[in-house]
Amino acid sequence: METVLSIFREVHDPRDFNARHDLAAMLFIALAATLCGAKSCVDIADFAAAHEDELAEIVDLPHGPPSHDSFSRLFRLLDPEEMAKAFTCFVRALRKGLGLDPAKGVVAVDGKRLRRGYERGRACMPPLMISVWDAETRLSLATRHAPGGNEVAATLAALKSLVLKGCIVTGDALHCHPAMATEVRATGAHYALKLKANNAPLFACVQAAFTTADAGGKLASYEESNSGHDRQERRRASVIARPADAPDFPDLCAIGRIEAERDANGKLAKKVHYVVLSKRLTPQRMLEVTRTHWSVENQLHWPLDVVFNEDDARTRKNDGPQNLAVLRRIAIDILRAHPDKRSVGRKMLAAWKKEFFFELFAHLR
Repeated sequence: METVLSIFREVHDPRDFNARHDLAAMLFIALAATLCGAKSCVDIADFAAAHEDELAEIVDLPHGPPSHDSFSRLFRLLDPEEMAKAFTCFVRALRKGLGLDPAKGVVAVDGKRLRRGYERGRACMPPLMISVWDAETRLSLATRHAPGGNEVAATLAALKSLVLKGCIVTGDALHCHPAMATEVRATGAHYALKLKANNAPLFACVQAAFTTADAGGKLASYEESNSGHDRQERRRASVIARPADAPDFPDLCAIGRIEAERDANGKLAKKVHYVVLSKRLTPQRMLEVTRTHWSVENQLHWPLDVVFNEDDARTRKNDGPQNLAVLRRIAIDILRAHPDKRSVGRKMLAAWKKEFFFELFAHLR
């Protein structure tokens, strides 16, 4: 707990000098409440009032538990950049406490909207958070708000603070551009980025290159199939070297193609996906990497919505939505890092027990 408090003490306090409640104490209480299922500032204040005696053993509460207005005002005023820095410090402490080496597998980058966190009249532009996700450990590496919904700029800024030597960074077609490729390579990682028609010259070149390779009849491929949920799926992956006439793209080494078929209740759907690679992978490994990318959706974004109800959170003023979103990501990492085999949702219920709550922080020592 002292580790988390020391991280929160480094966050700049935007309030006036006469603020009654300590910033680090308020952030810790908000995190504790989130670990126990709080969804809003009202929930956080209710949690603080109900557990005043227990919390007073950890943080100083000379003026009693803060009100929901105090929490709301704090999160509205906090600079999201300060919270992003605190999250980065937390990630380092967590990985050190768990004895984890630096990330070395697939690292996925993706954005997530806080769908109900918009101010009046701006339903079309809810706040956007980006995540850099270590698929191997199922822990976040970085998160930050994307001002104006600019996911590309926020992702590039997040990558600048990371060292990803030996990793393969994956992203959807939005991130398939030279600036992203350059920044990924600067971190020491390779990239595997989805390619669509929004990058028209390269997309057309890749299509033509695979057409030529297919006509030659010697294109190596890897196939896999699986079934479940009343559907059958088959995927065939193949990789070719960079076409000689490919447009300029930083460190482009090879191109991958995935031909997917899905049979759902007799309805057959076919899709073809292309991937740009800075490292020549086997077809099997290329397919594994691209499919592993979606763990950021299944293991991070889905629990945030289903367990933490992030999509329904109605905090919407100023920087409140994105600052609370950072706390949720700290909370899910703490819950997931605990070795208990129960789900994240069940651990949240167990955290109401004082002994288990203290156990959650033991890994940060």
